[in-house]
Amino acid sequence: MKTVCACKRVWTRESVLRESEKILSQNIYERGVDDAGFGRIRSQGDAALFGGKTTMDMKNRFGIVQTRPLADFLPTLTIAAKNLATEMTNHNVQQEDLHGEYAIASEHVQNNKSVRHMLGQRGIKPEDLPPEEDIKKLERRVKTDEKRLEKQSGKLPQ
Repeated sequence: MKTVCACKRVWTRESVLRESEKILSQNIYERGVDDAGFGRIRSQGDAALFGGKTTMDMKNRFGIVQTRPLADFLPTLTIAAKNLATEMTNHNVQQEDLHGEYAIASEHVQNNKSVRHMLGQRGIKPEDLPPEEDIKKLERRVKTDEKRLEKQSGKLPQ
């Protein structure tokens, strides 16, 4: 079960959230927002999701070095919450043809607040969830486990 949870967390972070954020960055660059603006939008979204705590506040709280992404240490639930808010932003930026940092940031903040509210209705505060193991270490362990399982199981008949 532990290996399944580890695989799910790695997949959620690496495939799902990373892809959503890539699409968001492409969307907003096409709509007049530069790299610095993208960073501010993401940070404002984090503050909305984490009850006013900024990305840096959460990194400090979890003891994460400033050069590492916060999402690499978040539990699967929080990664999924960030992804939902990002997907909502992607949808609405295109649907409502939003342009500029202010409009897109406002949309992203509102979506993160909505996701936070939904979690709160279930008694969950993202900022109170404990950090998880570094996703990079977890990836290495999952790959090692996969190789070990391949060796143990042998080859399938042709």
